[in-house]
Amino acid sequence: MLGIGLDSDGHKRVTSGQDFLLMGGSHETHEVMTEKAIKINEKLAARGKRMGDVSHEEFDEIAQSVGLKPPPQNKKKN
Repeated sequence: MLGIGLDSDGHKRVTSGQDFLLMGGSHETHEVMTEKAIKINEKLAARGKRMGDVSHEEFDEIAQSVGLKPPPQNKKKN
């Protein structure tokens, strides 16, 4: 996972862990990103899996369970 915080308070923040890298963001934003990345890894571990072991659908389910929003869907124009 790659997380990029787009707000800033002047500090440079980088946090990495198993299967994630988080960069930027204010203190609060970076803290929230870190918490969610850790929770995702905990849920994966509870299933006996790592990031590379899950389908996109399973990852989306886990991500949503920790409060991440699903990606926007592209609407086809007819």
